[in-house]
Amino acid sequence: MARRFHPRSTPAENLRVVIRSLPWKILLLVPILVIVVVPTFLVGTRVGSNVLPSMTHFFYSWSAPAPSATPTPPPPFPAILPQVGSILYTVQDGDSCNTILTYQMRMEDAGQIFSDAKPETVKALNTAIGQDCHKLQPGMVLPLSPHYPLTSFGGIIRKIEASTPQQVLPTPLINVPNQEPATADCSGGCLFTVQIADQVTVKLSVQTTLSVRPGSWIWTFAQMPRKAIKGFDTYPYVDSQLSLNGKTLRGCNFEIDNKRDPLAAACSDLTPNSIVDDDGAWLIGVTGTGALDHWRYAVKKLPTNTRVMLWLSSVNGNLTFRRGNPFYVYDEATHIYQKA
Repeated sequence: MARRFHPRSTPAENLRVVIRSLPWKILLLVPILVIVVVPTFLVGTRVGSNVLPSMTHFFYSWSAPAPSATPTPPPPFPAILPQVGSILYTVQDGDSCNTILTYQMRMEDAGQIFSDAKPETVKALNTAIGQDCHKLQPGMVLPLSPHYPLTSFGGIIRKIEASTPQQVLPTPLINVPNQEPATADCSGGCLFTVQIADQVTVKLSVQTTLSVRPGSWIWTFAQMPRKAIKGFDTYPYVDSQLSLNGKTLRGCNFEIDNKRDPLAAACSDLTPNSIVDDDGAWLIGVTGTGALDHWRYAVKKLPTNTRVMLWLSSVNGNLTFRRGNPFYVYDEATHIYQKA
């Protein structure tokens, strides 16, 4: 029986068969889709290349942490330093050294600090006032100095020497930019080198639990170093020629980077002093935003860089200026404090 031969279909014939099998609606839809989809794709590609980065930047900025506040610049240093000085008092009939110191200088313990039972103490007082306390006469003019005076200032902590230094950390393998210096542990006591004026630094002994690092700003009271008198450890006066530059002071009632340490020593904790018995203390300072003005005492408004001496009352353990308290201004010509 002879075999039948089926010729193979050509590609063109196959295409025609496929086209004929498709519904005519689909054939009309294809060119329409091509006309619409291709331009839409091209436009969407261009728009998306701009929109997506903008949206990404928006969400990144929205979720990013808020930028840190710009640090407040420190106030300007005073142009001058606090100056210890005296006020002048004219002896009245019936006065004695003890009564003068008690009523004029608010030294309640004058009779105990300067006692005939300890001749060396009376001798030191005679030298301080320039007269013999046993031979006072009405009309004599006596220089009276503040006892156990405090001073106050603000400054930049340039160096910290801690009694309990932090453990040394290993050097990182990569550099970390803008890394803040490590804080020192001063809970056991530290010795700060504090810049309080141009080219002037003091050593400040403090004990605090506050975080502190080089560059921190400190506001502080400090007990001024007293003149050393042999056999008279509690001598209450400061050498009038004292320069604070390079001296070591003991800090109290301080703030570091505008934070107070409730556990820090009060000025009445520093010995020797008579703050509790006297209900206050003498303060030697300088006016200005970088000095005494920080404490906002209700004192007479004076030009910046004016040396002053004032009596601070002790109120519930805090030292504050009360209306009517003694307030003196230093006379640069006579080197005497005069009533403001």
